[in-house]
Amino acid sequence: MHRQTGLTLADLVITAGLLTILSTTAVPTFRQLLLDARMTAHVNGLVHAVHLAKQTAHARLAEVVLCPSADGRQCVDDGQWQNGWLLFVNENRDDPPRVTVGEATLAAGSIFDRGQIRANRRYFFFRAATTRSTNGTFTFCDDRGADHARALIVSYTGRPRTSRRAPDGKSLICQT
Repeated sequence: MHRQTGLTLADLVITAGLLTILSTTAVPTFRQLLLDARMTAHVNGLVHAVHLAKQTAHARLAEVVLCPSADGRQCVDDGQWQNGWLLFVNENRDDPPRVTVGEATLAAGSIFDRGQIRANRRYFFFRAATTRSTNGTFTFCDDRGADHARALIVSYTGRPRTSRRAPDGKSLICQT
């Protein structure tokens, strides 16, 4: 006598039900992980740029500028940091800053699609240790709102730190 092997209808229904339950809980979790990773990458990109700016200002005894830039070649004065940013040595110390012939571009950031980066400064100027740099705050938001927002706070010495709260300890605000 041969026994037939295989799945019964009950086995298939139970398996399909378990797969449905797992997929409905896993997909939102995966989306959260993806959004967190995207946010972290953009925050870390600007943290690296701030460190590089301060280090270069010390090494060259020159002013280094961090500014919004849509093309990675020139500053724009639109406050749209999520469209990208630019870090360069501002040899001629022009204000508003502009990349001119001979000025070294140090780094450029890419667009933060599906998110916003707001700053309370139009530009950030980094200078050698004896001179004060620009202090300010970047706020990173995505479609999840203020509960998932991050702040990059730059001190007047050029030291960056990240936080889930504003510098005054209050909750971060995301604009729509």
